[in-house]
Amino acid sequence: MKQKLLVLLSMVLLVSMLLTACGPSEPAATADEGDDVIKVVNLINGVLGDKSFFDSADRGMKRVMADYPQVQVKTIEAGIDPARWQAALEDAAANEDYDIMILGTYQMSEFLEIVAPQYPDKYFIIYDVSVDYTKADLSNVYSVTYKQNEGSYLAGVFVGLMSETGVVGVVGGQDIPVINDFIVGYEQGARANGVTNVIVQYAGGWNDPAKGKELALAMFQQGADYVFQVAGGTGVGVFEAAQEMGKFAIGVDSDQALIIAETDPAQAEFIPTSMLKNVDNSLYRAMKMFIEGTLPFGEMEALGVAEGGVGLAKNEYFERLTPADVKAMIEQVEKDLLDGKIVVHTVFN
Repeated sequence: MKQKLLVLLSMVLLVSMLLTACGPSEPAATADEGDDVIKVVNLINGVLGDKSFFDSADRGMKRVMADYPQVQVKTIEAGIDPARWQAALEDAAANEDYDIMILGTYQMSEFLEIVAPQYPDKYFIIYDVSVDYTKADLSNVYSVTYKQNEGSYLAGVFVGLMSETGVVGVVGGQDIPVINDFIVGYEQGARANGVTNVIVQYAGGWNDPAKGKELALAMFQQGADYVFQVAGGTGVGVFEAAQEMGKFAIGVDSDQALIIAETDPAQAEFIPTSMLKNVDNSLYRAMKMFIEGTLPFGEMEALGVAEGGVGLAKNEYFERLTPADVKAMIEQVEKDLLDGKIVVHTVFN
């Protein structure tokens, strides 16, 4: 009897040891469970695929995730209907799981001024516009704007030095202050370098390539040999017009020649440069500062040439299509901007 009991106890002990050996150890914390996870909502009042502004913001967030694995980003595209943007912000603020929300463009500032005070334990970054900090307690909002007039001045200098007709154009998305700030800088730079006529037209929207092409074709037919597009997705039509007419277009926000070259290298040959509004760099910078605890919430920062917020794309097309003397003059103008020797006009004075 004792022998049987001893065998039985040995079997129980053996099974217990096997279960212990095969069973899970103490579970390791996953990224979702970690206290250091930073959840970000990237709210786009439009759609991705514009090869310009919103795509630049998306690139910035992808860089953040690549360099900071604790950051998780969910992108929400609110669509192109402005009537839906406030509701999209309110819904995301109320129902999404996030620590910080990122959104942009001038149309969203008033909505954020209403929403942000309702969520004092959340943080918000708004780019390309500033909220009005006098309207409410917006100490949880950081605003970053860009000196697009400085970047556009460089684009104007470029077309002024390159134009053979003395006539250039610019297609704006809408007749609004931020777009006009591009235009005044562009016109100042162009006229300072030999341009006698700057043709300005507004498309009335941001996602109408057919309208952009129509306006650019008319400018080329009036003698323009360079047209600057400041119209988001509408500007795709400006590139089509330049290719069709054998003229040149200047991109905006992103290095659009390199983006377009991925799918249409022939068209990229007609985009010698782009005026860069470095949304991607500014959002990466903001998130880095947020992670480090140094982002100045409750304030607005304006990033220009000196801060790397704006500039001129100098890619393979720029290198190949731009004469050496023009490159040298562009470099001198950039230095003069940094040194404060050139004061660029702005509509925000």
